[in-house]
Amino acid sequence: MVQLRVVLLLSLIFFAATVLISLNGCGGVSGGGNHNPPPPGKIKHVVIIFQENRSTDNLFHDSVLINRGADIASSGQISTGQTVPLTPVSLVTAYDMAHNHKSFLGAWNNGAMNGADQDVVFCQDGGSDCAPPNPEYQYVNPSEVQPYFTLAETYTFADRMFQTNQGPSFPAHQYIISGTSAIAEKSKFDASGNVFNGGNVAGCAAPPDVLVKIIDTTDPNPDTNDTQTMYPCFEHPALTDLLDASNLNWKYYTPAAGSIWTGPNAIQHMCGPNQPPPNGTACVGAEWTNHVVLKQTQVLSDIAAGQLAAVTWVIPNGKSSDHAMYTDGSGPSWVASIVNAIGTSQYWADTAILITWDDWGGWYDHQPPSSIFNSYEYGLRVPLIVVSPYAKAAHISHVNHDFGSLLKFIETVFSLPTVGPGDGYADSRADDLSDCFDFNQSPLPFTTIAAPLDAQYFLNDKSPPTPPDND
Repeated sequence: MVQLRVVLLLSLIFFAATVLISLNGCGGVSGGGNHNPPPPGKIKHVVIIFQENRSTDNLFHDSVLINRGADIASSGQISTGQTVPLTPVSLVTAYDMAHNHKSFLGAWNNGAMNGADQDVVFCQDGGSDCAPPNPEYQYVNPSEVQPYFTLAETYTFADRMFQTNQGPSFPAHQYIISGTSAIAEKSKFDASGNVFNGGNVAGCAAPPDVLVKIIDTTDPNPDTNDTQTMYPCFEHPALTDLLDASNLNWKYYTPAAGSIWTGPNAIQHMCGPNQPPPNGTACVGAEWTNHVVLKQTQVLSDIAAGQLAAVTWVIPNGKSSDHAMYTDGSGPSWVASIVNAIGTSQYWADTAILITWDDWGGWYDHQPPSSIFNSYEYGLRVPLIVVSPYAKAAHISHVNHDFGSLLKFIETVFSLPTVGPGDGYADSRADDLSDCFDFNQSPLPFTTIAAPLDAQYFLNDKSPPTPPDND
């Protein structure tokens, strides 16, 4: 009888361990568990490159990745129940799709992932016949994004990376610096849309009549939870506060001060408006003046000059953003120029480059969010590429990641606490990208990423930055 009990006990232990391993391997939310922390000194610099508005199915129709097991669809279901093929399209289009919270709800359709064809389409010329049938169900011509493919094939590509929020760029750019778009610390309301009444000018120095939608994350009813508005100036903790407290330098490179893509302008203590909101006209605070660089191409000059900060965010201008209807197709070259600058510099040996996209842009994606935490989190899939001498080579990550994972990785590297209290901040419940790295491997040598345009093209471009969209 004793022997039987021992056997049963061992069987239960083995079963529990098997389930735990299975959950981790399948990408369950890890709660920030750290399985492969970087030894001290291995990573001293982290660079986040934040591109615009592409789903994983749309941007990475890469036969090499697919043959390696990346979960990329070649067809999708529309609202009638019909399955349609994804068709090729240029990175440069004369149309764009809506990608707000309502668009997410329609495309997601309670997990059925068959409502993207009901989205609104916008034409560059203001007309209504600029797009082919089912424009959401398309993938970018591989020849136009080969630099992205080369990066993803060489280093780690994540096919379970989800946008944390279910809405457009303005709140997404809050998440990437603080893990939330909450209007105040511990608030149940998050910014859920882009601004209106003021074009695309956002933040604590926006005109007084500018408003943004906010969502009650505790209310599951889409008819009532996303109806209120407020001035787009918030106050809550950010990852930059932790970096400051640890005397770690950080830089945020962006083309424009008041853009919906410039996250620090909407957090009051980061912006430091020259007058109390909503009467401010400029951000003049120390956080802003010491760390926000209003020229995105300066990141290339700073790398060359040996002035790369410990943590860096890089925001594109409209032309190199990959944003439908706004991009000129130079995004892959823009990203490659930054990676090449780091790869051929002193910084390659101890840098991790995290490349992702801020939202899905209205493009179809077949993979439903791995978890729905509240009425605004998670969103749809976006691509993630992890580039480093310690990134796993030619690796496909099937673990669930989101914007909080990037923050959690930075917190792990620099031994920082999480940004906010409880699980209301994405980094507190995210994994730390451990599965993307092998810090015991021989460091990968860098090979220049071939691209149509090089760094000098962007450094010599004197044209004014194109503004972001306002959808």
